[in-house]
Amino acid sequence: MKIAEKYMERCISLARLGSGEVAPNPMVGSVIVCNDLIIGEGFHRQYGGPHAEVNAINSVKDKSLLKESTIYVSLEPCAHFGKTPPCSDLIISHRIPRVVVGSVDPFAKVAGKGIEKMRRAGIQVEVGVLEDECLELNRRFFTFHQQQRPYVILKWAQTLDGFLDIDRSQPEFGQPTWISNELSRRLVHRQRTEEAAILIGTNTAMKDNPSLTVRDWSGRQPVRLVIDRQNLLPDSLHLKDGTMPTIVFTDNKGENRRNLEFVPLDFSRNILPQLLDFLYARELQSVVVEGGKLLLQSFIDQDLWDEAHVYVGHSWFGNGVPAPHLAKLPRKCEQLHDTILQVFYRQN
Repeated sequence: MKIAEKYMERCISLARLGSGEVAPNPMVGSVIVCNDLIIGEGFHRQYGGPHAEVNAINSVKDKSLLKESTIYVSLEPCAHFGKTPPCSDLIISHRIPRVVVGSVDPFAKVAGKGIEKMRRAGIQVEVGVLEDECLELNRRFFTFHQQQRPYVILKWAQTLDGFLDIDRSQPEFGQPTWISNELSRRLVHRQRTEEAAILIGTNTAMKDNPSLTVRDWSGRQPVRLVIDRQNLLPDSLHLKDGTMPTIVFTDNKGENRRNLEFVPLDFSRNILPQLLDFLYARELQSVVVEGGKLLLQSFIDQDLWDEAHVYVGHSWFGNGVPAPHLAKLPRKCEQLHDTILQVFYRQN
């Protein structure tokens, strides 16, 4: 492994420590090296707080060594004033002679400007070290800014014979049907802490009465989203308990109250682009779709998805509600005791 790649791998590992805490900012890690020794490192810990480069520079005990060092950073240092001053200015002020960048920042206020500013100041800047890995790290951030929509993750559990649920005509349909195991459910709750919002449809809300909250993990709660065209869901549902921010998409507007907002959509037109436009305007960078077959397949058919997490349990239904169809092979598979997690990506 090349030296630059070794330190960039460390930047990526550090950046991941900010998962679920920094959005809508990207996850960023930084390492400062002098004479092949790490003398400082940091990551972006919390939205609104110091960036990775600031934390890395602040961690260096002997600041005089910065003039002989290389700073590695997984994403281009910013060049604009936001909630914090520009990191490129900080690097210039400390006269760090060399900067190694993983990927360019697509955010319009940065987009190469940080690199240009540092080069004009006489700093040697290398770009593109482990670029694919750095792009993968912040795929939500990049999708949000480049496609002007949130990153869409589809999630469902299905049986070995490809069913989501029992036959709707059966009397026991009113109860949730568990397909995956306890470990899978914990991973689902961990995922919720990493995403901005979670979406279901009317039937799922009525049948399962889910809370859509994080319970088997610790971390940030996602914004709860539900499509309820006729506003028929009763106030007794967990989604309307007022404990967490919840948005109901409807064409029969209700009265907003604490942690419950009704947002009108034009159901005479395709609602998915409208819904995603709304989430983009609210700066909700990612959404997990946990609805039923109709909602999930709609996202697939309209090519409005980025990842799909499919938990294949060990049960066998024989008949019932078919799982959504993905005309792809999974990129990754993980054995979770008696359940297999298959991860699909829209673009391979």
